Amino acid sequence: MSENYRKAIVQRIIKNLLDVQLLRMVQTQPLWGYMIKKKIETNFKIKLRHGALYPTLNSLERRGFLKSQKQTHEGRARKIYTITDAGKEYLRSYYGILKDQLEGKDLK
Repeated sequence: MSENYRKAIVQRIIKNLLDVQLLRMVQTQPLWGYMIKKKIETNFKIKLRHGALYPTLNSLERRGFLKSQKQTHEGRARKIYTITDAGKEYLRSYYGILKDQLEGKDLK
């Protein structure tokens, strides 16, 4: 796959499935908003606006997929996000659907 196609596809996935990508990141370790933003920008070479990130994090928390806890680090308050069991189940469902699509199975 050419690097141009790869970059375009990765960017499209991140933008269109931001909720899934955020859950995937938080599943590996608890993170706060700014760290999530920096990791996405560094790893995927896309600019992630606060106006996209924080509403998505808030939505995931309202839906019960993430939970947050305020912590203070070096005098700064941070909202640390962790994935819930419901968030893990959502990811398992996503992976199952993706697997079916890759295997050419019909979506039901």
